[in-house]
Amino acid sequence: MDSKEKMLIAYRALDEKKGEDIKVIDISSVSVMADYFVIATASSPNQVQAMTDNVEEKMHKAGANMKQMEGNKSSSWILMDYSDVIIHVFDKENRLFYDLERIWKDGKTVDPEELK
Repeated sequence: MDSKEKMLIAYRALDEKKGEDIKVIDISSVSVMADYFVIATASSPNQVQAMTDNVEEKMHKAGANMKQMEGNKSSSWILMDYSDVIIHVFDKENRLFYDLERIWKDGKTVDPEELK
């Protein structure tokens, strides 16, 4: 499975659980860390967990193995590392504070409407 397929699965899984302001940044030309960042906001701790659980389930069913996960059920930011795709799920406050879109502004923003 290539990185674009993983990114699409993650995007759709976050969208299914009503993730807010989902952004996809193609960082392949500016970093060797990964090809894509998928960033989403959750409105509550329960939604953070539901979104990450859904991503994990959909990726597992597709045969993608998670390399590492940072954060837990009480975290306000969970990072899911699928090697070439890294998913970030934030609460609203921490999404604004860390502002990954600004930090990775040299990456190419992928239009979510093209992914649906």
